Amino acid sequence: METIQAYLERKHREIGLLNDCLRSPLHLPRPRSVDEVVKSKFRIAAALRAEHALQDWNATETAWSHTAYPASGPFAFSYDYQRADLKVSGPSFYQHEAGSTSETIYTASGMAAISALLLASAEIIDKAEILVLPGTYGETLELIERFVAHLRLVALKLGDALAPAGLPRILLLDSCASAGAFEAVLRCDGSALDLLIFDTTCFAGRSGRIRRVLRWAGRWRIPVVMVRSHNKLDSLGVEYGRLGSAVFVRWRGKDLNASRLMSECLAAETRNAVRLLGGAALPAHFPPFMGTAAYWALTKKRVAAILRNGRHTARYFASELASRSAELHFTHGLYVTLRGKRPLIEATARQAAEDMSCDLNSAGFPIRHAGSFGFDFAATEWFHDAMTDRYSVRVAVPDLPSEMWEDLTAAIAGWWARRQASRVNA
Repeated sequence: METIQAYLERKHREIGLLNDCLRSPLHLPRPRSVDEVVKSKFRIAAALRAEHALQDWNATETAWSHTAYPASGPFAFSYDYQRADLKVSGPSFYQHEAGSTSETIYTASGMAAISALLLASAEIIDKAEILVLPGTYGETLELIERFVAHLRLVALKLGDALAPAGLPRILLLDSCASAGAFEAVLRCDGSALDLLIFDTTCFAGRSGRIRRVLRWAGRWRIPVVMVRSHNKLDSLGVEYGRLGSAVFVRWRGKDLNASRLMSECLAAETRNAVRLLGGAALPAHFPPFMGTAAYWALTKKRVAAILRNGRHTARYFASELASRSAELHFTHGLYVTLRGKRPLIEATARQAAEDMSCDLNSAGFPIRHAGSFGFDFAATEWFHDAMTDRYSVRVAVPDLPSEMWEDLTAAIAGWWARRQASRVNA
């Protein structure tokens, strides 16, 4: 268990790493509370964005100045009008897998990356099945259903085989899928798959689970595209800016010419889609503090703390809120979901998230009603399972000291149990 003193010392190092990226660092005292940690981080993030704008004032959308050399920390950029031809040099957000090469296309968000990829696939694949797991991100499913007509959604069940079909088969493996379904896929024969789209957003960039998936795909020689939103786990909890990417992984070997050609063509068409949809990344949104040994060490400790707290939450809610828990075992371990005594709709789920956060925050707990996850505070929000069309309340687990999070977990469980009891008796 991490003590509060050790936690605050670790947060002081995180704040120092962020602050050192400023040309004129802010004068900040050592944090004495979680609130001071959060405020200091968001102050620095705002100062970094402002400083970037002042430093790169001549790197405009129209690229009018030929003397502009825009950069953000270790990242350097070159582009012409509207960043349609954006080139980025800098460190990778992932570890490279042996026996492979990769090509990265950066976008304005994670949804921009997967949207461009799926729409671009129509130029490569006439018709195909896209296999999805329980828990797959709802907006991705909505995107496919509404705008990607050449892909037919096939919902996989636990134990389903990835058998050949009459159409090409694409597996969408989402890091927010249920743990059981995710693990079941990695035990399957993947030789019938034509493409793996792997949404890594909920895994740290150097997660062992990403390496496991890549090893599995490499064993079956499946072309891989990793899509990601980088403002979740890659920004030390400050959501530095909207940034996404699509990384095309290609396996080496003489027998892979067709797969390599498909991957190269898909990457080229994805670049075209990013250009035509106006989804190119903004240089100002690349975190300047990323890439150093200190960054990776601190990120590893942050994610480890969140996962440790997440395991405690799942165990506690399974014991104390068994009948009111919706899903406690997402493969990422970053959040859990709670259901009501009566079915929730979006409005009632949103209100419940707001009420719980306000009540517990007023009681002194570091919790807020906020979307996303990976913060230094607990975050609540409504949650929609697109495959079951059911609503629940999501509790995103924070990077907090173990004892503090255990107290907050108990408070959340108590509040939710009382809330549901009062609704039944009303």
